[in-house]
Amino acid sequence: MTGSPRPPRAVTRRTVVVAVGGAGLTVALTACGSDDDGGSSGSAGSGTSGGDTGGAGTVLAKVADIPQGGGKVIGDVVITQPVAGEFKAFSSKCTHQGCAVAGVQNNVINCPCHNSAFDASDGSVQGGPATAPLPATSIRVDGDSIIRA
Repeated sequence: MTGSPRPPRAVTRRTVVVAVGGAGLTVALTACGSDDDGGSSGSAGSGTSGGDTGGAGTVLAKVADIPQGGGKVIGDVVITQPVAGEFKAFSSKCTHQGCAVAGVQNNVINCPCHNSAFDASDGSVQGGPATAPLPATSIRVDGDSIIRA
């Protein structure tokens, strides 16, 4: 089809408001849309060393910081000591809806959001509504430090 080109459209106030509103929504969703917050869940506590709980080889806690029969939430990991000298680690994100577990008492890891409970020795579900165990995290003990393996 041959013909004359269309004349340019005038930019209206409505066009500008719609464009800016869409850009603002994109920024808001980007800022709030991530489920993987890289360790803002849980209490980082004084047992961390170096400030980074993300990479392998990172010191997460001191052995003395993890009570027997209890544990400690450190960023994205919950470390437990079910029996003397045996340390376990799991994701600190509840498998029900992703809330951060709050702590460990009497060898039970507790989630405050909906009261799910997990066994501190293997991460298995002890009480729902969660139906899947907490995923294990690899750690090792090096002297008096617990290190992400």
